[in-house]
Order: sequence, then structure tokens, then C-alpha cells
Amino acid sequence: MIAIVDYNMGNLASVQNAFAKLGQATVVESDPAKFQNYDKLLLPGVGAFGDAMEHLKERDMIEPLKEFAKNGKYMLGICLGMQLLFESSEEFGHHEGLGLIKGKVVAFDTSKFQEPLKVPHMGWNKMFIKEHPLFKGLNEGDYLYFVHSYHALCAHEKDIIGTTEYGYSFASAVACANVLGIQPHPEKSHNNGLKILENFIGI
Repeated sequence: MIAIVDYNMGNLASVQNAFAKLGQATVVESDPAKFQNYDKLLLPGVGAFGDAMEHLKERDMIEPLKEFAKNGKYMLGICLGMQLLFESSEEFGHHEGLGLIKGKVVAFDTSKFQEPLKVPHMGWNKMFIKEHPLFKGLNEGDYLYFVHSYHALCAHEKDIIGTTEYGYSFASAVACANVLGIQPHPEKSHNNGLKILENFIGI
């Protein structure tokens, strides 16, 4: 059974509907004491990093999420949920993250852009993927849907399983053992996004 973590910072209905299209029942779970009852957790997220961590803290979810990951069960963070997996973020100040993946979250450095591009990075873009069970059946350069102004800087190259070009190359998918994250929104990415969620179900 898969639980979608409800900490009041994500469009839970659209994520749950995407799983329903795949025939997968999910539970929207707001009780951290029940996290260990599930086989997998999905951590969604829309909004600011600091607000999200505060919501998790208020709901006593931080340690249960870390414990879930420590037990070797699969967790998938999407969009802001992926960024929360890292040690810290520079979004509107300095904020500590869950620390499940080494690295930090930073703003797009527009000084490195070769051409004028708008931030946030919004819309369809390609993901260049490494071989990983999360991407089974996807092709190099398949399009996914992005909406974000900040991106992850991984401390370890080996944790990067997908990259995307927007001004420069950035990590758009990560994996550290059982902890997974993707920057684009799978629930908004049509068949390619559904394929990623299908792979997460079967992983």
C-alpha cells in the first residue's frame, strides 16, 4: 500500500487521481504514527521550502519520515517534495531539510544562462535519464512538466539519475538507495509521468 503524505503543502487530489488511473489505491495520510504501516510513501509539495519544513515540523512528521527511509522502504519526493529530501535550501533564507540526500537546494543562477530565460522554469522540458527502475520504459530526452525556481545541487554525482537543461544542466531526478526524487510533476506529465508512477508502484 502507498501513502501520500498530507502536510498541507501539495495538490494531493491530482496525485491520487494519477495513481487511480493506474489502478493503484492510495491513502492520503496525515498521521505520522501510521507511516510505518505502508510499503511506500510519496512526498508531494507545492510552495516554499521553509514553509513546507515548518508544516512537517508542526505535524511531528520529520523523524517518522527519516525513520521510514532508514527502514529501507521506498520514498518518492516530487517537485518541492524532492527538494525537501536534501540537507538544506537557500530559498528565502537558510532552511534545514530532511537530510536524506546529501546536497542543497539553490536558486537558478541566471548569470550562467547563455540566453535570457524566465524563472520560474515552467512548462515541458526534456529529462536525460540514467538507467534506473524508476525510468523503466522511458526514453532519453522524454518530456516532463516542470514548475520551479530552485533546483538541487547534489553532493554526490552518483545520486543523480536524471538531468535537465534550463540555462545549464541541473539534477532533475535523484536516488540514494530507497530514497527517490523527481523535480517535474508526474501527475501533470501525461503518459511519461504516469509511467514513472507505475514504475514506483512496481519498484
